Amino acid sequence: MALTSCSEFIPKWIAWETTQRCNLNCQHCRCASDLNAPFGEWTTERASKMIDEIADWVKPVLVLSGGEPLMRDDIFELAAHGTARGLRMCMATNGLLVTDDVCHQMKESGIRMVSLSLDGPDADVHDSFRRVSGAFDATLNAAKLFKKHDISFLFNSSFAKHNQHTIGDTFRLAKSLNATAWYMFMIVPTGRGADLMKDLISQPDYDAILEWHYEQEKRESEILMRPTCAPHYYRLVPQLGIRDGSRFKRRDLTFSTGAGKGCVAGQTICLLDALGNVRPCSYMEQSAGNVFERSFKDIWENSELMLSMRDFESYKGRCGVCEFRNVCGGCRARAYAITGDLFAEEPFCNYIPGSFKSPC
Repeated sequence: MALTSCSEFIPKWIAWETTQRCNLNCQHCRCASDLNAPFGEWTTERASKMIDEIADWVKPVLVLSGGEPLMRDDIFELAAHGTARGLRMCMATNGLLVTDDVCHQMKESGIRMVSLSLDGPDADVHDSFRRVSGAFDATLNAAKLFKKHDISFLFNSSFAKHNQHTIGDTFRLAKSLNATAWYMFMIVPTGRGADLMKDLISQPDYDAILEWHYEQEKRESEILMRPTCAPHYYRLVPQLGIRDGSRFKRRDLTFSTGAGKGCVAGQTICLLDALGNVRPCSYMEQSAGNVFERSFKDIWENSELMLSMRDFESYKGRCGVCEFRNVCGGCRARAYAITGDLFAEEPFCNYIPGSFKSPC
């Protein structure tokens, strides 16, 4: 196994599934959350000790996620503890429970950034995806409250065939609401998302959407943009830049990771789920180990799964021989969901390795 120095692979961004309970029932939910889902194993005491364990080693971005994290009574106690320990605390919420009081608590506990989901430019599209009437209005209300209280927020927008026609309008709405950033997610079919296999965006639409994103991002100065779970965008950007003679360079949020790199699962990011399992990313089913049985640091540095995620020579098919392997990597979660092989070639990339010739 050919590996780069372990010092190059430290956790910079951790998504923490603080609960599996949620007040929505979204079609594509990676953990199949709902109102009857368990809260998980994270008592306040256990969660605080986990924060201490992480902070004693590294100082990553820690995203309090779920489910819906605002369903936890102690969520701001945990946020304040993480802030006190020097972590950059963020939160991912669906917006339904956001109020003026919640905003005050976010600021007092040191929450630095909040993400909201926006899956369409109107209630018809967004609510049908979220399967709860009023979800769209709640998202808009949360965005207005965050702006009122000077809380930075971004939008995550997930797309499949049924709503891909709204991508441009969804982006323009996100921008009009003064979001700091807009992340365009290409759905990974895990959790309830596995039922959307036939609704996944297909080629050549996939590349056409990424090219639209490139052209938009190239001239955008008011809002940061980033396609997510679309790692071969990091191959397309330099290729398109050479093709059109552009000197365009991507910008990334200061709290983001993997600048200039596609899939960073198990390399600089991971998911800590509600049962204590450490997964290379939020969309991977495989666990590298459980923090109730061994330390997070030990799992990150020594588990076979995490080490294999950093062994780019183990990738198969076109990904294994691609000259863009180190900047793209393909989506490992999507490869597994569609082929059953974690290291198979990226199913949504149609690039033939070696076929692009630089004019230089």
